[in-house]
Amino acid sequence: TNLAISQAVAHEGFYYAPDPSSQIACSIGGNIAENSGGVHSLKYGMTTNNVLGCEFVLITGEILRIGGKAPETDGYDVMGIITGSEGLLGVVTEVTVRILKKPETARALMVGFAEIEAAGQCVADIIGAGIIPGGMEMMDKNAIHAAEAFVHAGYPLDVEALLIIELDGPKVEADELIARVEKIALGCGSTSCQISNSEQERLLFWAGRKAAFPAVGRMSPDYLCMDGTIPRGKLPAVLARIRDLSEKYRLRVANVFHAGDGNLHPLILYDANIPEEMDKAEAFGADILRACVEMGGVLT
Repeated sequence: TNLAISQAVAHEGFYYAPDPSSQIACSIGGNIAENSGGVHSLKYGMTTNNVLGCEFVLITGEILRIGGKAPETDGYDVMGIITGSEGLLGVVTEVTVRILKKPETARALMVGFAEIEAAGQCVADIIGAGIIPGGMEMMDKNAIHAAEAFVHAGYPLDVEALLIIELDGPKVEADELIARVEKIALGCGSTSCQISNSEQERLLFWAGRKAAFPAVGRMSPDYLCMDGTIPRGKLPAVLARIRDLSEKYRLRVANVFHAGDGNLHPLILYDANIPEEMDKAEAFGADILRACVEMGGVLT
């Protein structure tokens, strides 16, 4: 599994950076097939940026070895073709990954907002200030309540949107960036800000976000997960559009997404036992993806 890699090298002070929400269950070979991301991909890249080589079995049974332990290989970037090929070209049976030294300091901020558009603006302003957090995730009110009931991470329940922002590096740098991010958030109208004071607390902040998908499953018999990416500056506009569509279709939506790189995961809540709700959910989802493209984004 993805998480097993970090666990295997933790005693030496290393870890594997890409961390999908499903990291306790997803396989590293599957991560290559899907070019998986994760909450820390904003700063440290996707799977394709962290894999050096693999053993690859073709449909004919032929075994190929691509790349290896060297930082770069000569010739064509065959590893780049395999990563994200979704099993079409063959099966990954062994992987060589790039592991990173754990940063000296890593602290997470949990910032609440009374308006979801304000949280979206805060994301754009942080990146605009030249700050690249280790991770920056957003959840709306429905997702916050579901995750808190499931994990008890201490999320504020009186906010419309929550940003989890992680800053890492040497202690002096992390402290400076925390102060700058706090100031930016305040300028965007943040109503609460909590900073992790221990590694256990930092992991608890993330535990709620990483459990958001299964947690939302407790709110509704069924949900449909969409996946689209938009320019970060368009976050407030897209979130407003999703809210309008939710009212139009009379279906609730829980927004959970990688705010730092504009990758949205709106979860449309419906009941498949009511036939028309499935159709409404699919139409709602199609409209969300149309909105992403209209605002200069892509389907992911």
